[in-house]
Amino acid sequence: MSYLNTAEVDSAVTNLSTAYPALCQLLTLPETSVEKTACHALRIGTAPTGTRDCAVLIGGVHAREWGSCEILVHLAADLLEAYHVGTGLRYGAASFGSAQVRAVVEGLDLVVFPLVNPDGRHYSQTVDPMWRKNRNPAYSGGRAACVGVDINRNYDFLFDFTTAFAPASGVQVSADPCDYQVFHGPSAFSEPETRNVRALLESYPRTRWFVDVHSYSEDMLYVWGDDNNQSTDRTMTFLNPTFDGKRGIAHDAYGEFIAKDDFDTSTLLAQQFCQGLQSVRGTGYTPKAGYDLYPTSGTSDDYAFSRHLADPEKGKIFGYTVEWGTEFQPPWAEMAKIIKDVDAGLVQFCLAALK
Repeated sequence: MSYLNTAEVDSAVTNLSTAYPALCQLLTLPETSVEKTACHALRIGTAPTGTRDCAVLIGGVHAREWGSCEILVHLAADLLEAYHVGTGLRYGAASFGSAQVRAVVEGLDLVVFPLVNPDGRHYSQTVDPMWRKNRNPAYSGGRAACVGVDINRNYDFLFDFTTAFAPASGVQVSADPCDYQVFHGPSAFSEPETRNVRALLESYPRTRWFVDVHSYSEDMLYVWGDDNNQSTDRTMTFLNPTFDGKRGIAHDAYGEFIAKDDFDTSTLLAQQFCQGLQSVRGTGYTPKAGYDLYPTSGTSDDYAFSRHLADPEKGKIFGYTVEWGTEFQPPWAEMAKIIKDVDAGLVQFCLAALK
């Protein structure tokens, strides 16, 4: 096998919905990509839609991180086949019994969106392997090198980073359209790709867990990404403009508030993911806050968790980012092993979330 192209990813999702119509539903996202590609996800579950808590798993956000799509396609296929035939799952030395497979498929609405950024993936696979962003030319001023927005900086969480962060924070985001990596776009949710992810969260109001699959660094990241976590001062929050210009400096007076119970849950599920992954072949991933990788704004996991704080009518979603592997496009033989690693971690994550 080898990496899937964009058409193959979409065909895989569509074919699974056809092969297992009693177990999953094909979801057409409300917007096409910038280049008018239709986007699809799968809802996996035996219960009627909306009657179970939901986990949303997305991938293919950063174009050059090719294996993220395959991780989610294989996870969906494995769960559906195992449930259909009544068997368990084995990934290397890790095994999950048939009862555990039933627990996931019957106990969750599991929404899998393997390819958020099809235009970027196609460009990465055919023109520029290191391309990261989408392919929106609207802010480029006609300059080919300035096309695109970093989808994972385009969410509504401290989007105005020049106001929110300390000048010396080193926050990894840019307002320059010609930034090859982290241009965040002109406004939060300016891009159809991020609006599609938001639409999934809105469509499944019982979403309780959100995982964005990326590479690389062999980490499982939990919130927050803007500053160190703290659970003592509730006034220190992204919602409080008093602290504008002070965020992002490690171990200073400001830290982003997270309730102790939420912090404990966030870290526990991250640890469970890492334990499940390590049981496959002994590979060690590190559970840690996103900020401990580097400071960010506008990311999907922080946005997912921040929603209930910005609007108490929205449900609480624990947000995570997987950073698989040690390179963006490992040889397929190694990627095949990584797929097993991460899928075992995600199954263990789902089982732990259900407890």
